[in-house]
Amino acid sequence: MNQVSVVGPDAGETIRLGTTRMRILEDGSTTGHRIGIGEITLAPHTDGPPQHRHAQHDEGFYVVSGTVHFTVGETVHVAPAGTLAMMPPGAPHTFANHGDEPAVLLNTFTPDLYVQYFRDLRDMIAGGQELTAQATIRTMSRYATVPADDFA
Repeated sequence: MNQVSVVGPDAGETIRLGTTRMRILEDGSTTGHRIGIGEITLAPHTDGPPQHRHAQHDEGFYVVSGTVHFTVGETVHVAPAGTLAMMPPGAPHTFANHGDEPAVLLNTFTPDLYVQYFRDLRDMIAGGQELTAQATIRTMSRYATVPADDFA
């Protein structure tokens, strides 16, 4: 029988990255690495990573609560709860919570390649390194992800 994963509301691997919390719900181990799923909680007035492009995975965001601003190239999409944003490989993107309340997103990675990126950032911070844009970009580069410098 195949392994089944059920992750309750207080379970999963929690990774704190400054004012952002990532809760890994599926790291790919149950799905043959076809998909990874996380829950991102963005504190009020929190920017996401520098705008970037993935080469080897799709990334999806479903806004569970709050409002998230997705920047895709030069276009900003204001996304209230109930919005789905899918970023195919090559699409420049970032996100932010400009509101006064936390925002919660369900985040998918197909395949699960990018789950380890969050663990690497956690380990970097635990090792005493500051979470800066440059450190984030260096870590992204391990996962076929590059900054979208043409939209910086």
